[in-house]
Amino acid sequence: MPEPQSSPKFDRVAADYSRLHEQSVSASGEGIEYFAQYKVSCLKRMGVTRGDRVLDYGCGIGNITRLLVQHFDRVTGYDPSLESLTMARAAVPGASFHADLAELSAGTFDVAVLSGVLHHVPKSERIGVMRNVLGLLRPGGRVAIFEHNPYNPLTRHAVDTCPFDDDAVLLAPGELRRLLADAQCVDRWQKYIVFFPRLLRLLRPLEPALGFFPLGAQTLTVGSRR
Repeated sequence: MPEPQSSPKFDRVAADYSRLHEQSVSASGEGIEYFAQYKVSCLKRMGVTRGDRVLDYGCGIGNITRLLVQHFDRVTGYDPSLESLTMARAAVPGASFHADLAELSAGTFDVAVLSGVLHHVPKSERIGVMRNVLGLLRPGGRVAIFEHNPYNPLTRHAVDTCPFDDDAVLLAPGELRRLLADAQCVDRWQKYIVFFPRLLRLLRPLEPALGFFPLGAQTLTVGSRR
């Protein structure tokens, strides 16, 4: 069964993950908290409700999970890195965490979130990961994929300077759309997100209207299980 990350690698960097991540995004003028909160805001704009069952697939040390539990009542994290999960459990007691997909019940989640996960997965294994995720969703449940936009220069810089992204193979927006199509997702859509660095933060209220513009730092790609 394909895993979203290489466990030994992320076991090694777990203790330094937040520090290294902060360094890699420093050119934006924001910290990792801003980007995590941005993703939660996207989920709420999608209509994810407090009572929905939310799966943070590839949750790592729980940086996003920690915010998810503040907005959604039933949050589960999955990651194959045991060291990362040790930290996540300590930081986010309000969520349940698992390192084995077999521990998760099929067809039960309303939303699965993959944030910066797929660019660590070998291309040949990505469709398997998507099928695993869809199998955990209820019929009509949605997958929300947040990925780096390889056409954004600040994003490329962040990836190139991040030690744990040394194996990253970024997914072009069209590749993400095809991946969801190949996994037989329905109601698919995609938009660009995260446009303005802190220096231009007064323009951020415009961002929801810029989803068509292909220079956002990241993409949000969404599809539903049949």
